[in-house]
Amino acid sequence: MTWLTVAVLILAALLAAYPFVREARRKVMTDTARRAAPGRLARLSRGVTHYRWHGPARGPVAVCVHGLTTPSYVFDGLVEGLAALGYRVLTYDLYGRGWSDRPAGDQDAIFFLEQLEELLADQRVGDDLTLVGYSMGGSIATCFAAAHPDRLRQLVLLAPAGVGNTGDRLAGFVRKTPILGDWLMHMTFPARHRRGTEAERALPSAVPDIVDRQQAELDWRGFVPAVLASLRGILGRTLESEHRRIHTAGVPVLAIWARKDDVIPVAHMGRLAEWSRAARQEVIEEAGHGLTYTHAEEVTAILRARLREGLE
Repeated sequence: MTWLTVAVLILAALLAAYPFVREARRKVMTDTARRAAPGRLARLSRGVTHYRWHGPARGPVAVCVHGLTTPSYVFDGLVEGLAALGYRVLTYDLYGRGWSDRPAGDQDAIFFLEQLEELLADQRVGDDLTLVGYSMGGSIATCFAAAHPDRLRQLVLLAPAGVGNTGDRLAGFVRKTPILGDWLMHMTFPARHRRGTEAERALPSAVPDIVDRQQAELDWRGFVPAVLASLRGILGRTLESEHRRIHTAGVPVLAIWARKDDVIPVAHMGRLAEWSRAARQEVIEEAGHGLTYTHAEEVTAILRARLREGLE
C-alpha cells in the first residue's frame, strides 16, 4: 500500500467521521441550560417537554403544534390574537427542538401523539379542543384529530404537511437511504438550514430575531437527528385516510395556505378539498412558508373571522 493510498484512506475516514464528530461536540440540553427557558417543564415518559400557557386563565383551549425546525415561538405572533378571542393557548416544543429533550428513535405519528397526549394529561386538559397545526405540526394535528375526533371543537391547519409530497430530491434520497443518507443529512443540513433561514432575514416578522433563533437550534445536540427522524417518520407519508376519517367524524376544519410557499405548495389545497369536502380553505396571497410570523396579522384576521362563531 503506497503512501498516497494511505493518505486517501485517512482523508476518506476523516470526511466520513466529520459530521458525526461535529454533532457529538454540540451542546447538550440539560436542566441547567433550561434555566433560560421562558416557560415551564413537564417530565413525560420520553423526557422533558417545555411548554407555555398564554391568554386568559379560563376559556376554551387552543393547542398549537409547530413544525419541523422552528420551535413553539413560531406562534408568538398569533397567540395574542387567539387569546383575544377568549382562548387559553398552549404552545410546546416538540421533542428534539427548543427547550425539550432529544430522545432517540423514530419520530412517527405514534411518537408525536404520545407526547401531545401525555402533555394534555399532565396539564389536565380535557375535550373541546381547538388544535392548530403548522407545517409538520399540521400532520401531527391531523393524526391527533383522526385518533380523537371526539376531543376536538375544530382543527386549524396552517400550510400543513401530510397532504402531498414535500421536499427536494436530496430530502427524498435521505429519507430512503440508511447510512449514506444519515451522513448526507449531517453533512449538508446545517448549511442548508442556515441558507434557508438567512433568505428570510429581510422579511417582516412578528417574532423578534427569529432567524438567529432558528439558526441557534443547530448549536444543540440532537436537533439534526430529530429532523432526520421526522423526515423518515411522520413526514414520510400522506394522510389521506386520516383526513377522510376527520371528515366522516364531522370535525370542522380550517386550512390556511400561502400562495408563495415553496415548501408546502398551495396546490395541495385541491387534494385536501377532495379528502375533506367540508373543510374551509383560505389563501394568503403574498405569504411564503413562514406565514405564522411573516404574515401573522393576516393569519390572525382569518382566525378572527372564522373562529369567533365556530367553523360549523
